[in-house]
Amino acid sequence: MLARARRDGRLTAARFAKAFHEVVDPLDDRTAALLVRQIDISPIYYPFAQRFAEALKAAKTQAELSVAESLALLSAYQRYDAYQAFAEYARPLIEAEDARRYIIEDVQVPTADGASISVRVVRLRRLSGKLPALLNFTIYADPQSSLNEARRSAAHGYVGVEGFTRGKWRSPDAPVAYEDDGRDADAVIDWIARQPWSDGRVGMYGGSYEGFTQWAAAKRLPKALKALMPSVSAAPGIDVPMEGNVFQSFVYYWPLYSLSNKTLDDAMLNDRARWFRMQDHWYDSGRAYRDLPKIDGTPNPAFERWLDHPSYDAYWQSMIPYRQDFAKIDIPVLTTTGYYDGGQIGALYYYQQHREYAPNAESYLLIGPYDHAAGQRGTINALGEPRDSIDGYQIDPAARIDLGALRYDWFDYVFKHKPRPAILKDRVNFEVMGANVWRHVPSIAAMHAAERRFYLTPGEGESRQRLSASPRNAAVTPLIVDLAERKAQDPFDEYGQIPTRSIDDWNGLVFVSAPFDQAVQLNGLFRGDFDVVANKKDFDFEVDLYEQRPDGRYFRLSYYMARASYVQDRSTRHLLTPGAHTHLRFVAGRMTSRAMAKGSRLVMVLSVIKNPYAQINYGTGQDVSAETIADAGAPLKLRWYGDSALTIPLW
Repeated sequence: MLARARRDGRLTAARFAKAFHEVVDPLDDRTAALLVRQIDISPIYYPFAQRFAEALKAAKTQAELSVAESLALLSAYQRYDAYQAFAEYARPLIEAEDARRYIIEDVQVPTADGASISVRVVRLRRLSGKLPALLNFTIYADPQSSLNEARRSAAHGYVGVEGFTRGKWRSPDAPVAYEDDGRDADAVIDWIARQPWSDGRVGMYGGSYEGFTQWAAAKRLPKALKALMPSVSAAPGIDVPMEGNVFQSFVYYWPLYSLSNKTLDDAMLNDRARWFRMQDHWYDSGRAYRDLPKIDGTPNPAFERWLDHPSYDAYWQSMIPYRQDFAKIDIPVLTTTGYYDGGQIGALYYYQQHREYAPNAESYLLIGPYDHAAGQRGTINALGEPRDSIDGYQIDPAARIDLGALRYDWFDYVFKHKPRPAILKDRVNFEVMGANVWRHVPSIAAMHAAERRFYLTPGEGESRQRLSASPRNAAVTPLIVDLAERKAQDPFDEYGQIPTRSIDDWNGLVFVSAPFDQAVQLNGLFRGDFDVVANKKDFDFEVDLYEQRPDGRYFRLSYYMARASYVQDRSTRHLLTPGAHTHLRFVAGRMTSRAMAKGSRLVMVLSVIKNPYAQINYGTGQDVSAETIADAGAPLKLRWYGDSALTIPLW
């Protein structure tokens, strides 16, 4: 479009408008909606100037660029140049295009307790009669991107509805995360069902926080809610703001970003220097975790309220379905997530609980080698560009998928009696990394045919320990971590990469198996049954799994983290008895699927969590958020016994 506008000389508003109409006017509604989204992309998600500046800065540090690096730099410049050129011209044309094709209404929906919810409704002008509605209920009040989603739903023959957390956009109330979204989404669903354009049926979709709002709404059982498609879903109290009851510091600045105004504070979120400075100061000073707002110099009441609930107590349980609540949710649900999605643990939690308590409900899981973004969009970004790698891993061709397109195939199946999407051949649908195939099984347990137990065995003077086929009950592998030490720094420099040259063994032990004597698939959830003696009342730990390939390089597989005192029950803390044996039995909340070649080894890193990016548990048994470096006392001493077993699901 830009090339056409520039073809006859200098770009002007008239030339751009002429090119816009030549391209957009003849398009069908669905194609036009996608194209307009690409033109009207929000700078929140695609800051073109920033990305070009970063690419140029990186290029200047190199003596010469490869062909791929040169093309990447040119691509970054091309996007920056294009959006700089037509930004001032596009908005009025898009508004006119929307007015021609759609009816767009902004309304306030009242709630039973007197609050007001901002809602945007988009309908196709050419469609009359009553239609099902697709609702995205979100705290991310970016009207530009939300209109793009509602427009796309309308273009597919639905009423597109965007609802915003109370207090966001034009709502006069104070915004609060998580606490009111379920009842507020319920109110919006009931309002939709009463509108003259509604056929009384509502589906919900969206990722991350928007996955949470779907389950929060379903907990209230609104009569009109007929289907869900939650992606990479947040589960408050399960994976945010804590995982395994260990609070994660990246969550600290999220409420400041999402709750400080009626939209979003992007400048604050992107001030990475501020957050690294805060985390490093907290870590180096040894101050209490509750002091983070004081260190940052900004009140953060939401974060402080969360710290008051370190157990998975009634505060968290009230937000999403809890146990028998899942039994009442009998509508079709399609869950999508990825092996490298930070929110996978939440997405799987909902899926597993739904299957356990409502085994006959029509619930599907789709999972592949995706991160948080790809787990909700697939490998096609908002610009329509294909994505062929995730964190350095070249995705199998079979795993390249458009989850945005699948969204409408799914709802067409539920609401319009179209065939079920072909990729959903069974309840669990997963791509095997390295094998370039999708597999389809009736349950997570059916992902594997057998299990293999590996026992934690000392390395007999070697630098690494062993994952052995047989237990040595009396054997002990010690680990000592000085929780007060601050001078040493973790040297690992490949954070976030899936294929790596090395592994992160900071404050940990490395256990390595013998080479596999044949090719295997690791499919599903790993388990641990560890026997440990600690000299303190508590500690936080992490289990990281890697494949070490025959060439010596590593492939990141999965991980588990937890506070030892909550492994037995995330709702109730059970302190350890210093000097006594403690059995830590757990099932990982993250799954993976990987075809491993003959000669590969399984590598496990068993470490104590002590870094600037999460709470530090000093082991006194008191509130971890109130502990300081003065509580560290003697170094943490752990003795891992040889009957400790790591169980791996294999095919």
